[in-house]
Amino acid sequence: MASKVHVVVLKAGLPTVAEARKRLILELDNAKRRGNIALKLIHGYGSSGIGGKLKDAIRRSLRRRQKEGKIRSFVVGEKWDIFEESVREILEKCPELAKDQDLNNYNEGITIVLL
Repeated sequence: MASKVHVVVLKAGLPTVAEARKRLILELDNAKRRGNIALKLIHGYGSSGIGGKLKDAIRRSLRRRQKEGKIRSFVVGEKWDIFEESVREILEKCPELAKDQDLNNYNEGITIVLL
């Protein structure tokens, strides 16, 4: 059975914010076509000075995509914790994510997206 979660390493190759946003849009469309339920975005957290810009820009972009109805929701890595109600809702829709190594680990460098 194919995975319902697709991992996207947006920080690979140290892209500009514009390049990362473009890739995010493409990955969202591709994930929906593949039948994925969720995306795990790895954007970094800013230790190099790049990740912080990417993290903020990607999360702003995701807020826009949510308002437009292109994604259901997303959870930032700092809140990727089973005690968060929004996380429990995502895990209910995509139980595969319960095995995610970053769950309960306060990882600022990731964001989980429910499509």
